[in-house]
Amino acid sequence: MTDVRKRQSVAIVGAGAAGTLTAVQLCETAHRRRTPLDLVLVDPAPEAGRGAAYATRDPRHRLNVPAGNMSAYPDDPGHFVRWLCRHGEPAVTGADFATRYRYGAYLADTLGQAMVRAHGTVAVRRLRTRAESCTGTPDGRVELRLATGGPLTADGAVLATGPAGTTAGWAPPALRTSPRFVAAPWTPGALDPVRDSPEDILLVGTGLTAVDLALTLDRPGRTLHALSRSGLLPQPHALGPAGAMPAPDHLDDTSLGRLRRAVWRHVSRSVRTHGDWRPALDSLRPHTARLWRSLTPEEREEFLAREGALWNTHRHRMAPATAEHVSRARTARRLHVHTGTVTRVTATETGTLAVELSNGHVLHVGWVVDCTGPGRRLDDPLWQRLFGSGTAVPGPLGMGAATRDGRLLDARGRTGLPLFTLGAPRRGELWETTAIPEIRVQAAELAQRILPPEPVRRRPGRRPLDGNGQPLSTRAEAAAAYRGGLDRVLKVRAGAEEAFARAVALDPGFALGHAALALLGHECAAAVDVPRALADAQRAARERADERERSFVAVVTRRVTGDDGDQALVRHLREHPGDALALAAAVPTIAFSGVSDLQDADALRLLELTSPAYDGHWFHTSLLAFLRQEQGRLHEAGELAHRALAAEPASGHAVHALAHVHYESGAHEAGRDWLDGWVSGRGRGAVHRAHFSWHIALHELALDDPGAVRRRWFTQLAPGRVRGVRALVDSGSLLWRARLSDSWDGDLPTADVLDSVAREVLERPATAFTALHVAVALTAAGDLPALHRLRDHAAGADPVQREVIAPLCEAFAALVEERFHEAARGLDALLPVLARVGGSAAQREVVEETLLYALVADGRCDAARRLLDARLDRKPAPRDRRLRAALLP
Repeated sequence: MTDVRKRQSVAIVGAGAAGTLTAVQLCETAHRRRTPLDLVLVDPAPEAGRGAAYATRDPRHRLNVPAGNMSAYPDDPGHFVRWLCRHGEPAVTGADFATRYRYGAYLADTLGQAMVRAHGTVAVRRLRTRAESCTGTPDGRVELRLATGGPLTADGAVLATGPAGTTAGWAPPALRTSPRFVAAPWTPGALDPVRDSPEDILLVGTGLTAVDLALTLDRPGRTLHALSRSGLLPQPHALGPAGAMPAPDHLDDTSLGRLRRAVWRHVSRSVRTHGDWRPALDSLRPHTARLWRSLTPEEREEFLAREGALWNTHRHRMAPATAEHVSRARTARRLHVHTGTVTRVTATETGTLAVELSNGHVLHVGWVVDCTGPGRRLDDPLWQRLFGSGTAVPGPLGMGAATRDGRLLDARGRTGLPLFTLGAPRRGELWETTAIPEIRVQAAELAQRILPPEPVRRRPGRRPLDGNGQPLSTRAEAAAAYRGGLDRVLKVRAGAEEAFARAVALDPGFALGHAALALLGHECAAAVDVPRALADAQRAARERADERERSFVAVVTRRVTGDDGDQALVRHLREHPGDALALAAAVPTIAFSGVSDLQDADALRLLELTSPAYDGHWFHTSLLAFLRQEQGRLHEAGELAHRALAAEPASGHAVHALAHVHYESGAHEAGRDWLDGWVSGRGRGAVHRAHFSWHIALHELALDDPGAVRRRWFTQLAPGRVRGVRALVDSGSLLWRARLSDSWDGDLPTADVLDSVAREVLERPATAFTALHVAVALTAAGDLPALHRLRDHAAGADPVQREVIAPLCEAFAALVEERFHEAARGLDALLPVLARVGGSAAQREVVEETLLYALVADGRCDAARRLLDARLDRKPAPRDRRLRAALLP
């Protein structure tokens, strides 16, 4: 591959939301493609990301879109919600409405993080000034003339200037010249005299701007008047999800009349089906731009005149809290809404204004505030000069500017200068283009057009390989880091996450490195922002990856989203049997939960399928050893584990298989001593060292040595030494098993375990295996409400969680409530299907032990004895013999 890139320069005029999102995408695209870039943001505002929309500090001003739809990235919808959780709002959900000021902070921070990641590839400058004109240069570049007097030359420019300003053309001359008329209410300080005045106020306009200003200016003793031609306020968002529905059929090639009838029928169907019109309108969102373009200019004008206000008030809604405030103000008669226009304004002797309306009413107010929203024509000096020179032309109906996929068209209908725009200036051609969900897509598309990928040039025979001979679409340094991470994953050694992170730092466009990080974060609780890593992997795979790498990215995507990830993984291995990381993820051992419905025979066939690609390699032998012990072929498993350890003494998978052989065969003393020696020696660098300590503690439990169990827990398994999912799987489950077998006196320190786990993991576990251990820990803590929340989450998650974890939570809840008969019945029914959650038989054994406890508590000693007899037949254990003896008639 070649790393030679021409250094490009791009100017972004405007650093509000649209300009910031464009800058983020340009930074990340340039960094991923290793394209040197000089980026200049031109805006007089003191801070990027805010603009007029997100500069307000009033905490009552909230976004009019739920947080879950406000991510800066179109391919990472949860990014904003995760940012809020990390910045002081851990309980926020995607359905909440954040404040507008917080969103401005999010945009600024997201740009800052993108700049940090791209440092060395992208150089960013901020110029706090205005661009007043733009012309072309002889070499095809653009030259911006700044208000400070100097020129700025760049290879291209993005005009992210936001919506056109208000014109106040509706206002009589006497009002426009009055000192009591506020024409630009979002200008800093413009509302100060209004806010401090006790007089009544007229807000001209009843849209979202008027609503926000009504919240700010509402106070006891003052009356607010809101006036518009329609007299319609924005509709509120629903308090909860109303459901989803597809868009109606046959929307193409239709006249406005037929389209109008189709939409009304669609809305009526939504009301009948969901009891709400909102799902119908929301289903049209992906089609709005196409439908708008299909209309003739005359039909567009007719739509604006007849349905424009109705569409806007239903499409652009208020947050529920905002709607509640407005409703209270109207009920208390502090807010009056009028239908009409202003016809005449005169000043009274007291200095107030007498405002005559077209409906015959006269309002006496101290102030009039223009809330009519943006005009049609872009009136900024920069745009006016572009229109005047023919470099740009107004868009349809005179709204915004004409473009071809975001690039400005000149007077001859051609894409002349490398000038681009997005957001509000494209309103004439797209209609719906001012909300973040539309702008972020346009920003990503502009970055692709401005910085197209260069073709990858490979020299024959020089492509780097992973440790198993699989080609890698990256350069040598990143490949070496990736090989190190893969080696650590296969050996179950610490440091894999750091090695993969180093690989993507060396090559941000390395899809496989990002996918490996996403997999570790999703299944191993590594400190990885999984959705971001996954989005990076998907972007990189589209630009530079071979078929195997794209397939692996698709597999990880499906595993994270729960979309048939298991079967996709098996299909991938059939096509690419030498992919060791995929094989490690498929076979449930210690590193990954594996394919949840992979039965022993299926797993054996998978290992047989992949065997030729490994030719007796210690990793493949280690997996086979683990599988053999799961099948009960303990002697064969032990031989295979010893063979793998002879080739690679650090093979954590082989050690893990041998630990299970000792436990399942009842060799508790030998297993305890051998594993304790390994943990103290070669096992010091094991990433799952706590799990090996858990295995030793299982032997100590079986040997009926409560003192040893407590010492093991406090020295090697207590929170502080173990955190996250590992604390659930090992520390939490051990505490519960110790309590069930009377091996722990006093209160269980389960709260410490739960406190060491991220709230997201406890409330919304990503896998059934994790959910099982969350349920165990919550049962040990006696937290019935949390068990119910986990049940509700599982009921809406993947099939294994729905069919196994949800009823398991019901059974555990019955146990907490001492409904032991119901608990025993539920647990007994789940034993045959419990293997679907993944993990090992030793881990799932905690459910059987809970069943034993429920049977004894329910007085069903015969059933408890039969269960203990079956356990003792499988493997002898002093503890089980003690429990069995206590159950004699």
